[in-house]
Amino acid sequence: MTQPCSIASISPPDGGRVTGSYLQPLVETAAARGVTADRLAAAAGLPAGALRPLPDSLAARDYIALLDAGAMLTEDPHFGLHVGERVRPGTYTVYGLVLMACRDVGQALEQTRRYEVLAHDLGRTQLSVEGADALYAWISHYPAASRHLVESVFAGIRIFGSWLAGRPLSPRHVAFAHRSDAPLDEYERVLGVRPQFGAAGNVGRFDAAILAMPVPDADPSLYPVLRQHAERLLGARNAEGSGILAQVRAMLVKQLPQGGARLPAVAAELGMSPRTLQRKLADAGSSLQELLDGARYELARDYLRQRELGLVDIAFLLGYQEQSAFTHAFREWSGVNPGAWRDAAA
Repeated sequence: MTQPCSIASISPPDGGRVTGSYLQPLVETAAARGVTADRLAAAAGLPAGALRPLPDSLAARDYIALLDAGAMLTEDPHFGLHVGERVRPGTYTVYGLVLMACRDVGQALEQTRRYEVLAHDLGRTQLSVEGADALYAWISHYPAASRHLVESVFAGIRIFGSWLAGRPLSPRHVAFAHRSDAPLDEYERVLGVRPQFGAAGNVGRFDAAILAMPVPDADPSLYPVLRQHAERLLGARNAEGSGILAQVRAMLVKQLPQGGARLPAVAAELGMSPRTLQRKLADAGSSLQELLDGARYELARDYLRQRELGLVDIAFLLGYQEQSAFTHAFREWSGVNPGAWRDAAA
């Protein structure tokens, strides 16, 4: 797994969006403290009626403005935490349903990393393991935003994660890049621990054994169907996004059989430096790994329908050196082994 990086490593995306479902906990938190949707919109500089009914999506920068307006109007120093407390499966749109069908907490966090873009363009999740500890890092696309943004994300992850596991999950340590003079008791109540402030990044450290904790009442049979739906939405979103996404995807498909689907090779083909390509992909709300996984999954399903292709052949065509690596990846994408998927498709 990748190691967490600092919050300054990803640029804010142009045209970033937040879905109406993800916006709803914010509006509900303000309303519970006596602030109407119209008052909230006005304070954030949005047109009258902009939040009635909730829009299908909203500019990410407007969402951040609403967070700040909510904190100001409610005079709540922990407004972000309280927004995160109100998340529910529907908050995360279709990927919330994918998480509910995951076999364990670790798989749910991995799917969060891939699909949170379907709910918002505010930042990206990273997950890594260091010995007995697992690290959840969230890299904000808007590092200049107020602390309420990051605090709402971490509160939401803890609340929803505890709901998935069927019992409260508490991190061993939480570190935030921002500083806060708000009372610490409320942080401890919502997050389960008093955070460290002024750190290098936004990271939660917890017992790695939690990753293997099963999701009670999960229906793994739904996982492949829900994930395929999420993949279609992700593909449609990428197609509608910046032209750089389509260019990189086409380059990946071309280079996969030659084993050249690597950042330096793709960047060279497009006539730019690897650093510039990373920045352009982040601006479009994606990454090379996300595009590579999506392209491989789509191609894998097409190849598996061709019975004359063996699994070793398919692994080679997708740029894997070992069939076992392809099998592991496909199981993560679909929830089943490629052979079982082929039989079901037939």
